[in-house]
Amino acid sequence: PHPCPYLPDHVAAEQGFVIDELDADIHRALLDRGFRRSGRLVYRPVCPACRKCTQIRVPVNGFTPSRSQRRVQRRNADLTVTIDDAPRPTDEKWRLFSAYLASRHDRQMPSDFRTFVDFLYDSPTSTIEAVYRLGDRLAGVSILDVCEGGLSSVYMYYDPELHRRSLGTFSVLWEIDHCRRRSIPYYYIGFYVPGARTMAYKAQFQPHQTLDPSQGWIPGRQLPPS
Repeated sequence: PHPCPYLPDHVAAEQGFVIDELDADIHRALLDRGFRRSGRLVYRPVCPACRKCTQIRVPVNGFTPSRSQRRVQRRNADLTVTIDDAPRPTDEKWRLFSAYLASRHDRQMPSDFRTFVDFLYDSPTSTIEAVYRLGDRLAGVSILDVCEGGLSSVYMYYDPELHRRSLGTFSVLWEIDHCRRRSIPYYYIGFYVPGARTMAYKAQFQPHQTLDPSQGWIPGRQLPPS
């Protein structure tokens, strides 16, 4: 047990295992049972007094961006995005990752180069990397797992000086569109925690589905248009 990184005064705990190789179909089955991947660790929350963490995914063909999301797209129209099928750590990415962590309030994760590599680039499964640039400037990097019938967002880090661009939201919009172009039916955003400020943006991608332990994937709560 340890302090919850999302909700104050809550205690968190995880169930997991370390894996050397993860096939795409098994990966999808694990996602559909509430597991996520971090480095070579596959885990899911088993918090003693809380079950608020839930997986959230977007059925790609049914998604339509809201007005505010379209504004984010226009705001970032000057960015270029490239996909790398063989993600690799670099000093440039590490410096961006360190700056991103330093800008966050929790600062619970160490930012040394070894941790950076183990956390994001030591992958036991098929992983790609979306690199976002503003001219020659590295603006953001998104790590994504390719599973059977889906694309799973592992982590996205960006330049904190560009926070007004809402790069986290833009990356999800671009990656959903990438799924549509590749005929990938589902985009897995990760865990959603109601009441957690840093997680609130995930529920804005509609329609979406959340994972219920007894019912499987069910339609998420629809929010007013924004």
